Amino acid sequence: MNTILVTGGAGFIGSNFVHMAIAQGEKVINLDSLTYAGNLESLQAIVDNPNYRFVQGDIGDGLLVDQLLAEYSPDAVVNFAAESHVDRSIEGPAAFIQTNIVGTFNLLESVKKYWLKRAEADKNKFRFLHVSTDEVFGSLGETGYFTEETPYAPNSPYSASKASSDHLVRAYHHTYGLPVVTTNCSNNYGPYQFPEKLIPLMILNALAGKSLPIYGDGKNVRDWLYVEDHCSAILSVLDKGKIGKTYNIGGHNEKSNLEIVYKICDLLDKARPRDTGKSYREQIAYVKDRPGHDRRYAIDASKIKNELGWVPSETFESGIEKTIQWYLHNAEWCHHVCDGSYRGERLGLVSEEKQ
Repeated sequence: MNTILVTGGAGFIGSNFVHMAIAQGEKVINLDSLTYAGNLESLQAIVDNPNYRFVQGDIGDGLLVDQLLAEYSPDAVVNFAAESHVDRSIEGPAAFIQTNIVGTFNLLESVKKYWLKRAEADKNKFRFLHVSTDEVFGSLGETGYFTEETPYAPNSPYSASKASSDHLVRAYHHTYGLPVVTTNCSNNYGPYQFPEKLIPLMILNALAGKSLPIYGDGKNVRDWLYVEDHCSAILSVLDKGKIGKTYNIGGHNEKSNLEIVYKICDLLDKARPRDTGKSYREQIAYVKDRPGHDRRYAIDASKIKNELGWVPSETFESGIEKTIQWYLHNAEWCHHVCDGSYRGERLGLVSEEKQ
């Protein structure tokens, strides 16, 4: 059994990772500040598991992180903690700078002190895994793929803050020898995703009879990755990844936003038909595009396949079917997460005064 300190483990990807790690016999300490996107209901099934402990707190709180590291002596730290929504970063970038850059710096400082004090065998075993995004690479044209060697070219406050955190992690390896690995993943979807993101927002808006807003012409393309595949990839990198290296994690599922929404509507037409008998596609509404909206992301995940033997288990068709069924069967979770500060409103518009 390994002990893992997971930061941001009450969020979407983090909570799925915590479930998977616990199921595989690991001991998990979950540090999460419980911002709007953190939800302890996502972890209700394991709350009494003796190998799990939740601690509310911020990665920027050095004293708390020092205390947790000293008390639990983790073999690894997996850093999911981040502000992650592009639209929110457009409206209020300060929180992204504070959490994603300053918070990661403070976390690295605490982890460095902890690691340097460990016995040599324990130092060799330890890993710091930083979870990042393909958005740090900027926008692709109609062809080509992001590789681990693609230059960074972030285009939003969110992606710029994540790029900064990636560089800090790399620097702590090269300067201090901290044994780090970094993963850059494509767009995730699946259970427990906060409904500001495209797929859960479309599902819940459709069921509520609301409009299904599509930015611009709907032809922006993303590579979609089922969240449990992402979590299994992280565990593979944690176990077998080479220190100081980065690994791109993708689902080999390039889809435009319009394709995604059409697919959701068609599946809901079968699973939960409207009373009118008409398709959910009638609720689609095109809205003004997001400022600086990257046109296409696509990941080349051959390195993690060739070096670590990881490939995704889900196709987009199987993953989206599972996702829709999860949201249909977890209405109470959806209701609770939607009755707070976020109610499906449009975020990320730049007013004339701000331009």
